[in-house]
Amino acid sequence: MGLIKMNLTLESHLLSQSCYLLQARGQRSFSIDYKNNCFLKDGKPFQYISGSVHYSRIPQYYWKDRLMKMYMTGLNAVQVYVPWNFHETVQGVYNFTGDRDLERFLDLANQTGLLVILRPGPYICAEWEMGGLPAWLLQKPNIILRSADTDYLMAVSNWLAVLLPKIKPWLYINGGNIISVQVENEYGSYYACDYNYMRHLRALFRYFLGEDLVLFTTDGNTDKEMTCGTLEGLYATIDFGTDTNITEAFSRQRRFEPQGPLVNSEFYTGWLDHWGDQHAVVDVQKVSRVLGEMLTMGANVNIAGEKNLSLWCSADHDTRFRSVVTSYDYDAPLSEAGDPTEKLLAIRDVIKQFRDIPSGPMPPATPKFAYGFVSLRKVNGLLNTLSPLGPVESQYPMTFEELKQYYGYMLYRTTLPRDLSEPTPLLSPLNGVHDRAYVSINGVFQGLLERDTKLVMNVTGQQGDTVDVLVENMGRVNFGSKINDYKGLLSNLILGKDVLTDWKIYPLDIDGAIAGGWPHTEIQKSPPATQKEPSSTGPTFYMGTLQPNGLTWDTFLKLNEWTKGQVWINGVNLGRYWPARGPQQTLYIPGPLLSTTLPNNITVLELEGAPAHLRVLFMDRPQLSITINERIHTNSPFHDQ
Repeated sequence: MGLIKMNLTLESHLLSQSCYLLQARGQRSFSIDYKNNCFLKDGKPFQYISGSVHYSRIPQYYWKDRLMKMYMTGLNAVQVYVPWNFHETVQGVYNFTGDRDLERFLDLANQTGLLVILRPGPYICAEWEMGGLPAWLLQKPNIILRSADTDYLMAVSNWLAVLLPKIKPWLYINGGNIISVQVENEYGSYYACDYNYMRHLRALFRYFLGEDLVLFTTDGNTDKEMTCGTLEGLYATIDFGTDTNITEAFSRQRRFEPQGPLVNSEFYTGWLDHWGDQHAVVDVQKVSRVLGEMLTMGANVNIAGEKNLSLWCSADHDTRFRSVVTSYDYDAPLSEAGDPTEKLLAIRDVIKQFRDIPSGPMPPATPKFAYGFVSLRKVNGLLNTLSPLGPVESQYPMTFEELKQYYGYMLYRTTLPRDLSEPTPLLSPLNGVHDRAYVSINGVFQGLLERDTKLVMNVTGQQGDTVDVLVENMGRVNFGSKINDYKGLLSNLILGKDVLTDWKIYPLDIDGAIAGGWPHTEIQKSPPATQKEPSSTGPTFYMGTLQPNGLTWDTFLKLNEWTKGQVWINGVNLGRYWPARGPQQTLYIPGPLLSTTLPNNITVLELEGAPAHLRVLFMDRPQLSITINERIHTNSPFHDQ
């Protein structure tokens, strides 16, 4: 190790001088100079300083704004994930339009003057639902994901045969701006360690993209991860954050790539939040210091760290299932609303010391507006609208995947098999509720069951009473060995000594119904209520309108004293709220979602209990941390903590 450190230190001093002695070849190329330990762009030494940007998490109308802010920071490249499930949500149906128009995004980056480091997976992690893998893969019950499993490889090959030909014209060597492409992502952290799988991917990438492209891998800073995640013919890079010994980390990369450029492919300047966590913060001074040290060594650095939309939130599972919050603010240099932060300006100050950066001011934050309070009212009678095809009947529960309902919610309905005059335990003995189940008897909310944390509750009722179990998918695990994350009721529910059977299972197309105008269009056909209905406990829809005021500025929605649920604005799913568990307290609403002339439709699905006031508040700033007073509020009877 001492010799490695000495060599690495010597390399840090000589890297820049040795690279800049090279002569340009005068042709469009991007390659690795193993002799001088650097990248070559058009024959000249090149050091990239890039930033991660997730087009799938940003509305298309803000792509240019975010890219320009990154360019003005002094970055010369962006690193871009391609989530497979974002483009092939339904097997064999590909969507590259609108917010999914990858080539439009690449073109905007090119126009802005930014090179691209592409990360097409097929697995990406990214705190994205199932790590970007489509849930329809789980229709094969025994499939081994991220391996040489025949069914998995067939699906991967079909996907890459669609994606990679779209990418090829955008390669730098073909006149585009993609300088390198990552194969898989942090594969060394996965239990399979299947080199045949990685060889298959390498062959596919080479077949579709050619032999001259720089292909690389990224893995965590341990020997095991680097051993299982690297493969000959794929340049091995490493990732780490601000609390890592830089010399030791790059020494580890050197053991797997004795020559070539030093690369930190994910320099963590922030971190994710799970529901119930404190909001994660990474110190600005640490970020500046470590970034400066890496750039001084001649290393190439990608600054990791932007918003989850609707159904794409993921989860982690270490000792238990933990769902990731809606906001992907990440304490990143650009906020979830795309605003420059103190951290971004500090990063720009560091970059200035190593390369010329564009002159001119940083583009300003997008304007924000506090539109104020809006009152909502309850919506009744909805099952026919949300499940137009009716139920599937089954003796035992079926999973989301078996019914091809991959996201959102399903309703499981049966009847009580006998009278229950005394509270009787309803339990999921095999921890089969994935992820939360809201239980009602004859329409009266009884309580909930929750994966890993609450497996039993008591109910009462009469024989023949209707039992409704609304099951919520809280996001599939995106990292580690538990990504085969099936949803719904995975095993039987036991009531006392009885196994509940004879289920009617309703797949619920809530997103589709609301995108089509429900419930506002239906309410317009019926006479208005003579008086405001009180709030309810249990799963209930509420609706209201934000009247236009001529502005379409960004805003943040706060649901004070609401418990847990989901919000849609003008048919667009904004994601989950859960203020009592926190830390996130507001939902970001991009201004262009709003209308300047028509009423803006608000729909809320409250799952546990709405406040008596039935109001929501549009603010001009986010709140991503829970306050002491809001922590105290978790003692409300509506909360299960």
